Amino acid sequence: MKELPKILLVILITVGALLEPPAVHASHMRTPINWRKSSETVPYPNLATVPNLWIKVRLKHNRTYVYSGKKVVYTMYSTAGKFEKDPTSGKDKSVTPTGTFTIQDVRGDWVYNPNLKLGAKYYVAWNGDYLFHTVVTNANHRYIKSEAAKLGKKPSSPGCVCLSVPDAEWFANTVPTGTKVVVTN
Repeated sequence: MKELPKILLVILITVGALLEPPAVHASHMRTPINWRKSSETVPYPNLATVPNLWIKVRLKHNRTYVYSGKKVVYTMYSTAGKFEKDPTSGKDKSVTPTGTFTIQDVRGDWVYNPNLKLGAKYYVAWNGDYLFHTVVTNANHRYIKSEAAKLGKKPSSPGCVCLSVPDAEWFANTVPTGTKVVVTN
């Protein structure tokens, strides 16, 4: 087998690094995934002291990253909107909107949508009715375990970004209003 020229190898490594966030916290990720526990096994960062704070949601990868500039400071298992066929393009598209948004000054301990018959705890808005919150609950505030089991593995929500219970509580209580949120497929 012929070896790749060094310049091509450098380009491939560089492009690969741009496509995926750095795996600085890969060794800290909790396995197996547990929706009742934090995603990482290390303490949460103090978001009030994180310079150039911003959030990135990777829908197909079921991860939400907390960044300080270009550096990932915390990774959360997440589950966002289901993918459906776009009638115009014929391609799979998440029901969660993609683009650049900001954390809004809408937060709380529990929210319930009677039309969807779904609720959630510890929420913060990032695009109108779209929220970061815990895995979903029923009307009685009980977690729906079959949905919770999809956390970090499979898109399943009607559009919001679901997090583990401790991650959602920490995030909703500490992420500053106005923080940039970038949602990508």
